Amino acid sequence: MVYRPTARVLTVLELLQAHGRMTGAELARRLEVDVRTVRNYIETLVDLGIPVEAERGRYGAYRLRAGYKLPPLIFTEDEALALTLSLLVARQSGLSRSVPSFEGVLAKVERVLPSETRSRIQAVAQTVAFESGATSEAPSGLAVMVLSSAIQEGRRVHLHYRSPRSEVTERDFDPYGVAYHRGFWYTIGYCHLREGERLFRLDRIEHIEMTTETFPPRINFPALEAVQQALASVPRIWQIEVRLEATLDEAQRQTHIPKAFFTEVAGGVLLRVEVEDLPWMARLLAGLDMSFTIQRPPELCEVLRQHAHKLVSYTESEEMRY
Repeated sequence: MVYRPTARVLTVLELLQAHGRMTGAELARRLEVDVRTVRNYIETLVDLGIPVEAERGRYGAYRLRAGYKLPPLIFTEDEALALTLSLLVARQSGLSRSVPSFEGVLAKVERVLPSETRSRIQAVAQTVAFESGATSEAPSGLAVMVLSSAIQEGRRVHLHYRSPRSEVTERDFDPYGVAYHRGFWYTIGYCHLREGERLFRLDRIEHIEMTTETFPPRINFPALEAVQQALASVPRIWQIEVRLEATLDEAQRQTHIPKAFFTEVAGGVLLRVEVEDLPWMARLLAGLDMSFTIQRPPELCEVLRQHAHKLVSYTESEEMRY
């Protein structure tokens, strides 16, 4: 019995659908197999009832029978999630109101999915909140799926969370909602480790799984409003990027910043770190014996400028004493 990987057989079908007519050599090159293996894949498609026609002769090729309508597309769970999130963003931004077909596409995607995958995708559509006008990048599919299902079912999750200082903790968490806000995905709910309501960024969840423990679900929970309020009540975390004109050893020796990341780049070293105190970062940079360029945030430039003016004022007052 010849081994015929399903993924490659489906790839042959996709290539014939896209190009209309392809030779065995072309298919073999695309799939990185030999021509005989391609013939085996074609036989598998024919056995499945898909009318692939073979043109004989020196310039022969394979093609689908004219007028043949392919069955519905097959989506993986990740592909279905990516498409669903894109359609949800389009609907939330108002685009779908001018192009009603968006709603039809979303309904068709859900209709052709297996029941288990469909229920998870519907959970995403019903629980994730988007900030109006925001352009979203897809987050971790697993985190969105698990959290959305847990919110609907009232199920506790267990997660490993990495803090801004790269400290990883394990937590049991009752999720109330998921929302996208200003470039980041968040979930908010009750953290059993801290015994209170907490906000977590999805990109910092390193592992997540649903447990058998339950909690009373929050009906119609205003996830986006809750995330915005929670962010307004916590100290600002600044993403710092500074290019230092120094060697890696010199940069590490002079800065002594815990949890900082150093990357060698052309002409120096790129320093990346998260801090809560911009004036502290400005004072540290001012004390370095090397040239540097602040790449972000722009607010750090202004704080450093104010610190420099303060230093100048100190020298001027000292000169007046003499």
